[in-house]
Amino acid sequence: MSAQPVQEDGDDVMSDLRQQAQVVPPLREGEEATLLEQSARGNGQSQSRLVAAKLGMVIRLAEARVEHGLSVPDLVQEGSLGLVEAIRSFAANGAGDFAAFAEKKVGEQMDAAIAAEAAAVRDAEQLVVAATDYERVEVVLHRSLGRAPNETEIAEKLEWSVERTRYVAQVVAAARRRYDEELLAFIDPDAVDAEDTADDE
Repeated sequence: MSAQPVQEDGDDVMSDLRQQAQVVPPLREGEEATLLEQSARGNGQSQSRLVAAKLGMVIRLAEARVEHGLSVPDLVQEGSLGLVEAIRSFAANGAGDFAAFAEKKVGEQMDAAIAAEAAAVRDAEQLVVAATDYERVEVVLHRSLGRAPNETEIAEKLEWSVERTRYVAQVVAAARRRYDEELLAFIDPDAVDAEDTADDE
């Protein structure tokens, strides 16, 4: 499950996170193994202690991926999910080095989030192109037919399936509604003179 995007100012969030990482006391010798055992038995405090102790590692891995499409705070959130998963699964995994295991899980979670964001951007860009094509063909067909074309006619012209045409038509219609609503929001009812309106009619 993906973390929710950070809403606060990124610089402020990172300043707070770095401060948290600095003030957390380092793990004592043997403490990590004890915390891992307790976490595996469902001890939430032990898990929280491990997450706090490894925050610096999560920040470091996030900053190494900053140019890949997500902000550092968002990557830290994603990495924290990976860290929790590493803590919960370490005992059953049989790995010998928790630090290496945790880094691997954190990195995988961040990389998956980056890939998902990139896919979402590609999908959005493709949808914009499809919507533009739909509107262009709709206008051309309306002129040539002398009436509004139906979805089958538009689909044939675009060489799309009717299902895809219907979906893009819904997207276009929703965008037009939003545009109309935004336009109406700028109209001041008090600025409209009812008598002038009547005279125009």
